[in-house]
Parts: sequence; structure tokens; C-alpha cells
Amino acid sequence: MTYCVAMRLNSGLVFLSDSRTNAGVDHIGTFRKMSVYENPGDRVMVLMTAGNLSISQSIRQMVTERTNAEGRTIWTATSMYEAAQILGDAIRAVHDREAGELSKFGIDFNVSIIFGGQIKGERCRLFQMYSAGNFIESHDENTYFQIGEAKYGKPIIDRVVTPQTTLDEAAKCALISMDSTLKSNISVGLPLDLLVYDSEDLAVTRFVTIDEQNQYFQMIRRSWGSQLKRVFEAIDDPVWDAAPEATLNVLSSQSDHSEPVRVPPPSGVARNIQAVPRQILAHQDGDSEQAS
Repeated sequence: MTYCVAMRLNSGLVFLSDSRTNAGVDHIGTFRKMSVYENPGDRVMVLMTAGNLSISQSIRQMVTERTNAEGRTIWTATSMYEAAQILGDAIRAVHDREAGELSKFGIDFNVSIIFGGQIKGERCRLFQMYSAGNFIESHDENTYFQIGEAKYGKPIIDRVVTPQTTLDEAAKCALISMDSTLKSNISVGLPLDLLVYDSEDLAVTRFVTIDEQNQYFQMIRRSWGSQLKRVFEAIDDPVWDAAPEATLNVLSSQSDHSEPVRVPPPSGVARNIQAVPRQILAHQDGDSEQAS
């Protein structure tokens, strides 16, 4: 499996991908999921993939050669939207060629792609591509896309990232999101590829491959866990069966009458304990243990 995340901000784009692939617990490999299509001064485009590795690699190769009806490729497309359409055509071409044969072996045509960048003359744009070759675009209401094992790293992004977030803060948030995923899911693994793109640069200026020895990522892994624990411990415990005048940290009050949905025991094992005080029951259980 994998985890990739990309963010579109007012100041540029952030891309982060892991490199873990696996076909079982004893067949784990490292394949980089991020590919960069760069023509400095004219365009920078980044493609990240999740899903079936053979499908992803076929699409990545085909999109470099694909020509649309107007005779343009992703290298000559006049907009990122047109480049995304060319990528969608490549996805469908690989599907037409391979999906039928894969299905004979019980393998689904499974691929997800994040595609973004900037072409000279327009703003940065970001797209999420699907297996059918269709896609959606990021806007201010949805500033990021995730593919692969997305659920573990989503909460921090939802709480932190807005279009106004700086690129460095967004990169930090992406790395924390990745660390949360690495902590909870063994199918995501190092090394990581991080690319931070400043709007209008039209060239890759900030890229790093992150392994276990990376100083900043080691700091993230140490401090994020300890800071979370510190914040957790600072939150008060809930108050149960609070008096009516209580106002702080009340989880349940004496005026509450909520009950769980109870499944009655069979008649042969049912005990009539409703009228027996809890303290007496505990004492009786202790006596029974001693007698046995």
C-alpha cells in the first residue's frame, strides 16, 4: 500500500509520498511513487500514484508519450487542465490494454493518482485522478488530496491547513500526517519524497528524500508524540453523575436517565440483582471466591 498527500496553497504546492509496496507480509519492496515532469521556466508537474504498481508504472510511461487530438502532450499542453485530460486518456488506454487480462486472474484495475503543478501563464493547480480516467480539482474549500492509506493522517490536515497556510507550515503538517500514518499502518514506509513548490518558480528548488537518519523527521517523530501526550494529560477527566448545579466537565448528570440497549440473558442464567446494592454484591462475590 502507500500514502501520498498534496496541498494547494496560495503560495504554492506541497507533495509528499512514501515508498512502501507490498504483496504480503513477506514480500515488501521500495518503489518511489513521485515522478516530476519539469521543463524549467515553462512548467513543473508532479505525479504521485497509489494502487497496483504495474498499472501505475504503465500509466507513468504512457503519459510521457501520449498525444491528444490537438497534437499536444503534457510537455506542450497549454494548461494544467489539458495536461490532466491527457493523463486521463493515458489511464483509459492502459485500462483498455490490461484490465481484461487482469480480471482473468481476479485482479482489479486499481489506481489512484494525484497530479499537480504549474504551467507558465496560469496559477498552480491540483487534481485527483481516478481509475476511469476522470478527475476532480482542488479549490479553496478542499485544499488537499490524499491517496492510499489516507485515514490516519487526515485529522491533522483538516485542523491545520487552509489556503493561507505557508509552504513551510504545510510541509510540517504533511510530515506529521505521514508520521501518524507510519505509526498506525505497517503498509506505509520510509523513505519519503517531499517536494515543496513556490508559485511562479517554474522549477524544482526544494526537494528532499527522507530516510530514518533525517534530522528534522526524527524531531517530528519524537516531539509530536510527546506533545500529543502532554496535551492529552492536560485535558480534565470526565465527571460522572454530577449534581445538577455542576457546570464543568460534566459527562453525565444525576438528572440524566439514559440507558444502554440491553440484551436480556436466557431465563436459566438470569439473576435478580436489580435491588441489591453494588457494595453488597461486591462483598458477596468476594465471599464466594473465598469459599470456593
